[in-house]
Amino acid sequence: MSEFLRLLENDIQLVALSIFGAIYVFRLIWLFRFQSQKERTFSAGNAGKGIAYSMSNVAMPWAMESTRKKPVFYAQFVIFHLGVTAAISATFIIPYGPDIFENKLVVLVFQGILGAAFFIGISRLFRRLRKPQLRLISSLDDYFSLVLMIFYFASAFLAIPNNYQSGEWPLLMFFGLTALFLLYIPFSKICHYLYYPFTRFFIGRTMGHRGVVAKKKNSTEIVTKRGAGS
Repeated sequence: MSEFLRLLENDIQLVALSIFGAIYVFRLIWLFRFQSQKERTFSAGNAGKGIAYSMSNVAMPWAMESTRKKPVFYAQFVIFHLGVTAAISATFIIPYGPDIFENKLVVLVFQGILGAAFFIGISRLFRRLRKPQLRLISSLDDYFSLVLMIFYFASAFLAIPNNYQSGEWPLLMFFGLTALFLLYIPFSKICHYLYYPFTRFFIGRTMGHRGVVAKKKNSTEIVTKRGAGS
């Protein structure tokens, strides 16, 4: 391993990760400056159940019409985000637990997920370019973030075997993109996951308080329990 690759895998990644964390801490401090208002409606349900339902909504494709009618899109969503998880995991496994990738089966599983995520990323990019409705609402950040993810999946796929038979360039590319991501993500649309738990919490608490719950898994209807003031 060259000295530059050692620095890129360790020191540079730690610096980029520290900057990434500091920006997120600042964002969270800013977010919590805004106090949520208490519900002024009469309680007609259970806020705790509403929060649990809202937080787990991402794992219930039957709960939304878009994913219920188009399960392929939901499958793509799952695989794409599994690819993100696999790539992020690899940034820690390669420098700090390389023995894990000595197992050929583990390497094949990671590469299978990343390869699938790569092709899904390309299909999403072409879909965004092909559909006028999506082009209309797409910004430069949308395109750049998606292209960056596609290259990131490809670089992770090539780097995960963690060998030097073809040279160090796959690892240099992968960890170079990782450092770029850590610095770019907090300022891009990709940072939406930071707000996910908070938005789902407040939505769930509000809807649970008001008694708005799913009637059943396969129904698009909702039932509103009557409160004392109805």
